[in-house]
Amino acid sequence: MSAPATLPPELDLAAPFLSDLVQPDRPLWTPSQLRELTRTLARDHADALRPLVRHTEPQRWWTRLALTRGVEVWLLSWLPGQGTQPHDHGGAAGAFAVLTGEVLEEHRYPGAAIGTRRLGTGQALGFGGDRAHVVRNVGIRPAATVHAYSPPLLPTREYASLEEVV
Repeated sequence: MSAPATLPPELDLAAPFLSDLVQPDRPLWTPSQLRELTRTLARDHADALRPLVRHTEPQRWWTRLALTRGVEVWLLSWLPGQGTQPHDHGGAAGAFAVLTGEVLEEHRYPGAAIGTRRLGTGQALGFGGDRAHVVRNVGIRPAATVHAYSPPLLPTREYASLEEVV
């Protein structure tokens, strides 16, 4: 979707309320700034985001909400049992917040033990660029999450398992 003419050309937004939140002039975001961005979107803009969510089979659904020089923001859905393969974000810092439902994240930093965290509606986490993870819906209801990455547009790397992250 193209940005309205009143926005800077480097800013692509799916929803007008994002322009104040994504701060198009900020070059890079820290994990804590990304966590606050996703938490704010999931908490304060849930009524605007929930109607955008689509639940699809067999693959999960996603759409990009914003792209600037410093950050990209995505909305994802998860039916029960849907999840990702183990992956990292190519060195980008990241965060996600749960808009609806509940997801389980297994994660690993190089050389560390594998950790597990269950997140429910309204909860968020941020992470550094060297973290790999698996996210999945282990609940009985559909879920939706808001994700942000900085810098944007870095390719992810997939792993056969989190044990490969060294």
